[in-house]
Amino acid sequence: MNTDIENLFKDKVLGHPAGLFVLFFTEMWERFSFYGMRILLVLFLTAPIISDNPGWEWPREHALALIGTYASLLYLTPIIGGYIADKFTGYRIAVVIGCTIMTLGHASMALETTATFYLGLALLVIGTGFFKPNITSIISEMYKGKESKKDGAYTIFYMGVNAGAFFGMMLCGYLAENVGWSWGFGLAGIFMFFGMLQFLMAKNLFGGVGAKPSKKYEVELPQNINEESPAVVEETSVDEKLNPFTLLDYILIGVSAIGGLLYLFNDPLSKIGEVNLLPFKVGNLDGSSVVILTALVLFLILLVSRVSRYIPIVRDRIIAVAIFGLFTVFFFAAFEQSLGSMTLFARDYTNRDLVGSSAMIFKIVDALLTTVPLMIITWVLILLFKKTYSKIGLSNIILGLAFVGIWILVLYRLNDKFTQEGNQIEASWFGILNSFFIITLAPLFSRWWESKYNPSAAMKYGLGLILLGLGFAILSYGTMGIPQGAKTASVSMVFLILAYLLHTMGELCLSPVGLSYLSKLVPARMIGFMFGIWYLAIAIGQKAAGTMGGMIDKISEEYSLSIFFLIFTLVPIGVGFISIVLNPVLKKLMHGVR
Repeated sequence: MNTDIENLFKDKVLGHPAGLFVLFFTEMWERFSFYGMRILLVLFLTAPIISDNPGWEWPREHALALIGTYASLLYLTPIIGGYIADKFTGYRIAVVIGCTIMTLGHASMALETTATFYLGLALLVIGTGFFKPNITSIISEMYKGKESKKDGAYTIFYMGVNAGAFFGMMLCGYLAENVGWSWGFGLAGIFMFFGMLQFLMAKNLFGGVGAKPSKKYEVELPQNINEESPAVVEETSVDEKLNPFTLLDYILIGVSAIGGLLYLFNDPLSKIGEVNLLPFKVGNLDGSSVVILTALVLFLILLVSRVSRYIPIVRDRIIAVAIFGLFTVFFFAAFEQSLGSMTLFARDYTNRDLVGSSAMIFKIVDALLTTVPLMIITWVLILLFKKTYSKIGLSNIILGLAFVGIWILVLYRLNDKFTQEGNQIEASWFGILNSFFIITLAPLFSRWWESKYNPSAAMKYGLGLILLGLGFAILSYGTMGIPQGAKTASVSMVFLILAYLLHTMGELCLSPVGLSYLSKLVPARMIGFMFGIWYLAIAIGQKAAGTMGGMIDKISEEYSLSIFFLIFTLVPIGVGFISIVLNPVLKKLMHGVR
């Protein structure tokens, strides 16, 4: 294995092995397809049936119930996909399996029938489970023994994450909203297929890296839809004997997992299909509420039971991780409104029509935002060609064809924009702001974290939640003039842009903290279990985002749209201040870990 790693480092691009950039482009195309499709979901499901571009005209509550369940499952299946790769397939084969399944998922959704739509979502959930935890595991394996270069490798890799999200939302959104929904869904699948082919054809470059299960396995869990962090887990029988899972532990895990899944599936089924899997009541609580509350109680019993078996220092540190996990639920419940209620706000309540000089200024800025990053990535592609064409020529050709396709689409879009007298911005366009702000602001935040002014974990969480709440405060202020129950309005897009800016700043405060501290605080024998809990926290946040976002009509009819966004203002800010107040307590629980 060491020989394979050394061979990888012989052909370097920008100081890193060429294989890193194969993974960069694979991740870029996967994120292109993933975000390109995901930004369309709520728009397609709620678009009027009678229109130039008909959708399914679902109630917003129904659409967001389905999206919440879908997003939640995306953070649960990677636990299984990582396990399968470690025990059976190896990381590289798992990535190919994931890409193939996701390609089929996008193709199914492009058909726009009810059956193929649900089939497509299911395939995307399964495919993501294979892909997400394993492509980053390959990077970790590539850099074994070269840890000093790993931070730089992940920085480059995450640029691929955000570049893919940026171009996916821009181009899939453009085609879907201007040509037809199936074009947007189909485009996502095409580039997912290109990503799979170029990775598969580059297998000779990696040697034995990621090819088969090893004695160590790596749990790779993303903190959010744009960023992931690695943690190496070593299984030792000695560690497991110190605190083994008991029969009761396994029973609690199984029952709480079944209860959670029943709730996830029953919520959209009961609303959309009027199929209730839990048709009973206990007092004033319906079956779904009873099941999810029971599952949460059983899970808490499991967590408390396992934590109490450790020595005091370890126990305290795990308690600190659990508190951060709770804050994470609140963060994602609000942050993920970006793909739900905020996208609806962009379509139905934002003035997206520009005329005169403002239209021309936007066209120029939009052209620069699109072409400059693409030029830089194309330059990296050329460097990769020079280093690896003799070894993986076919992979390079496939990658080159994909980029030709991207350039054609970008130039077609820009030509269409510049030939219009005015300009109407697609509702999906606003989704690219998060990726753009991450790329531009991440270096500044990184320098902050490396300086002597680096805040503690609790302070970072507090700042992240407060900035998130302030973003919604801007939306709450901007919507004050919208009448109660109004379905459309024409609010300045400045409010939405500023909200995305503050939300991204909040994400950059919080994202580097969670898994980093988890890997430092949790003992090796429990880290896999705690990563599962971390995934669960994000999954709960995703589902809560869909449930709360689905209340937009009810709250705006009974109160106002401004009150709807005010809720997302007060809750994160309140939790953020709690995190800051708890800073001394959390520091004490962490016992010197920074």
